[in-house]
Parts: sequence; structure tokens; C-alpha cells
Amino acid sequence: MPDPLNVLFITADQWRGDCLSALGHPTVKTPNLDALAAQGVLFERHYANAAPCGPSRASLHTGMYLQNHRSGTNGTPLDARHTNWALESRKLGYDPVLFGYTDTSRDPRDEPDDSPWLRTYEGPLPGIRPIVHLDGNPTPWTDWLRAKGFEPPAAAVDAYGWREPGPEYEDGAPSPRPLAFPAEADDVAFLTGELIDYLRAAQDPFVAHLSLLRPHPPFVAPTPYNALYDPAQVPPFRRAGSAEEEGRQHPWLAWRLSHRQHRATEDEARLRRLKAVYFGLMTRVDAEIGRLMAFLDETGLAERTLVIFTSDHGEELGDHWLIGKGGYFDGSYHIPLIVRDPRHGAARGGRVGAFTENVDVMPTLLQAIGAPLPAQCDGASLGPFLAGETPGAWRGEAHWEFDFRNPLDDSVERTLGLTLHQCALNVVRGQRYKYVHFTALPPLFFDLASDPGESRNLAGDPAYAPLVLECAQKLLSWRMNHDEQTLTHLALTADGPVARPSPRY
Repeated sequence: MPDPLNVLFITADQWRGDCLSALGHPTVKTPNLDALAAQGVLFERHYANAAPCGPSRASLHTGMYLQNHRSGTNGTPLDARHTNWALESRKLGYDPVLFGYTDTSRDPRDEPDDSPWLRTYEGPLPGIRPIVHLDGNPTPWTDWLRAKGFEPPAAAVDAYGWREPGPEYEDGAPSPRPLAFPAEADDVAFLTGELIDYLRAAQDPFVAHLSLLRPHPPFVAPTPYNALYDPAQVPPFRRAGSAEEEGRQHPWLAWRLSHRQHRATEDEARLRRLKAVYFGLMTRVDAEIGRLMAFLDETGLAERTLVIFTSDHGEELGDHWLIGKGGYFDGSYHIPLIVRDPRHGAARGGRVGAFTENVDVMPTLLQAIGAPLPAQCDGASLGPFLAGETPGAWRGEAHWEFDFRNPLDDSVERTLGLTLHQCALNVVRGQRYKYVHFTALPPLFFDLASDPGESRNLAGDPAYAPLVLECAQKLLSWRMNHDEQTLTHLALTADGPVARPSPRY
């Protein structure tokens, strides 16, 4: 019987799916991720199922769509009855460990009244053992910096954006201001180094989750990554002539653009600087992944370790006059996925053009280590693709949801005439057509062949009415096919419970 696999599960935060040089991005260079893809399988059409971080990671870690796990916002508790890959791997004797964060809002019914996890949405995933829990208040990193002789800011939360003094690029500096710490001491190097130290002494088999913040804001990179890409040369933004013109596409988009935290700056030089630094942070992460992969090679761990690299969601980065993530545009949901399975040499360097989703990651991980797949999972294992095979039945579109309710603020409800529970949208995104359905607002429809920038809403065009109806029916069928199913394959009989699991595809 073969030895059980180790698992190294890596997530970067807020990484757009097109930002890999292996996919021909005109600016970003990611040589180490390109090398990982050459040794594994690159999934070209991989999508997050929700945004922002908490809801997306809930789908990533449970294998469930938002409609089923219902952790729809940063802070909405994840129901404790749902299992996840950490709990399931623990059943097989693994000790899943965390370096970074999972942004899991813990179920208050499952926590004591004095639990610290009831005062933050950045709790650890149930079943995982944090070795270094590095969240929005990165005290493990700042304590390490002080021990190394650096002087981080008094408030640890400020360390991510702590910059060297001097003017900024848009004020006349030749390049964006760098992080006040050298690259070998930034948060990416710190977490990667801590993981490597753990792996030196780890006993096979292990499951380790490395969750890196970058390229998530603040958009501040250490030298030389701050100046790696010229802001004047970054690709242009996909947007209308003004934010007001952009907002005329849909009432929700107009509302979104009316809020400063979601609306990109009109200062072109500053926005270009943010984009250039975003790219620099990607290459910074890539360098540390190269260090980590070299360690696996040098120690022989690469030959018995499954490596998964993906992200929680993307980043609009000025497209559609938006900054951040959320809504319905591809920039927020198309993300990278690379999987290297040491058991399948024949598939190395393969590329998959089928639509895959973050709900597929948990089934893939569990199948690889020989764990049964929980009935709750809405996704399916990517194992056949990793073996160089094409599954007989597979989804023909990507799907995602965005819950824009805010339990603390009813402004969107008042502005758009909605109730709290009507603040939601669903997307079905095929190779050519994309349909967006709101609970109580008009839909959108895009022909991506003629409009890859998603600038023309064709939902009201009579010529497209049959296609709009077809996509609406697909979306309804998808929702029906993925209604919560934990007990639906069971029947109580005179002989006791009988189970007959069935695949979704």
C-alpha cells in the first residue's frame, strides 16, 4: 500500500486569475508559479464562489456553495454542523496546521461566552491547529521583527503598510514608496520561514495550510518589488469614461460606486501606482513560493507532497472604477489554481480549460489522502484532471454568489428598496455568455465574445431574450441541483438507515 501523501495547501489573498506569466500576462512575472504549473496542472478557468474573504474561504474550506453554508459576509457565523477538510483529515490521523489565517467566523452556539473568537471574524477553521496565526493584527510578525532588531510601528496592524519616509510616486518620486522592512523580513518571508522551520521537523504525513495576505492591500511592497513594474507602463483599466457613466449599467453598481471604500481614485497616477505595486506583491509572493518549493526538492518532500495553490478571490484594481472585490465582474472571481500531485507524472504541464471552482478544492484534497467525501460537498474532485483524464460529466459554467447585506447598516436596502434578505445576486458564467440574477433587482446579461470587458448589459435587448431565458433556467437548475443535501440521500427503513450517495454531475 502506498505511503499517505503530505499536503501543502497554499492560498494567496486577492489574486486575479489572469496574473500569471504562464498565462501570458503582459506585465506580471511569476517564474516559480510557472515552474510549479509545469510540474503539475494549471486550471485556466478557475473561479471563487463568493466574496469577500470570509464567505469565499467558507466555500473553499467546506466545499459548499454560499447558498448552503450561509456564511455570507465577513462576520456571518459558519454553522458548526458543517465539516471541512481539516476536520476530515484529522479523522485519518493527520494533524492539520495553519500558518496565516482562515477568516472563519465561528458559530457562537458552539463557543463559550468569553471566547475571543466571538469578537472577530478572523477565527481559525475548526479542526486546524494554528502554529502561527497571522491575521489583521500581526503581532507574531511584529514580535519577530523586534527580535531581529527592526522597529515596527506601535500598533501591529499598521505594519503591513509601514512605508519608508519620502514622497510618493504620484507626488513626483521615481517609484512607489517601499515597505520599511527589507524583503527578507516582510510578512511573506516571515510566514514562509516559519512554515519551513516546521517542515524540517514534521513527521510524515502532514497537512499544512499556508495562508498569505499578499497581494491584498495595503499595496506596499518591499525593495526591489516596489519598483519592479513601472506604473506608467501597466495595462490600461477596463472602465467607462467616468464612474457616473459606469454606474448607469445597473442600480447596484451605481450604489457601490457611491461609496468611497469601493470606488477607485480618480488620480490616474495613484491608481497606476497601486496597480504596479499589486503586481510587485505578486512577484514577491512568487519568490517565496520558489524558496518553499526549493526546500521541498532539497529535502525529498516534493516526491510525496501534494501542492495546491489558489486564492480566495480576485481584485477589481480600477476596472469599472472599482477597487477591492465583490459584485459580479470576473475580476473579483477569476483566480489561479495550480495543483501538483507527485503521483501523476503523465499529466505534468497540463492545462485544463474546463470550468473549475473553489468548492472543488476540498474534494480534491480529501480524495488525494484517501478520505471519504462528505455529502455536504457541492464540488467534485479534480483527481481525473490531475491524472490526465477528462471526466465524463463536468460543469459547463462557473457559478458564484455575492451577499451584499450588512447587518450593521441598512443603507443599501433604503437606497435600492430591498429587504435585508433580498441583498443577494447569483451568477452563471459560461464560455461566451454571462447572466447575473438579483433577488429583487433587474438582471444583467453579457456577450463575452463581443464584450470581454463586461460593459454592455444586453438583458433588455429583445434579440437576446431567448439566451437570457436559457441562462436564467440554467441558474435555477443549478440552484435546485445544489440545494443543501446532507441527509437527502438517506432513508429510514425497518432495517435501519439506508444511504445511496449520488454525484452532482
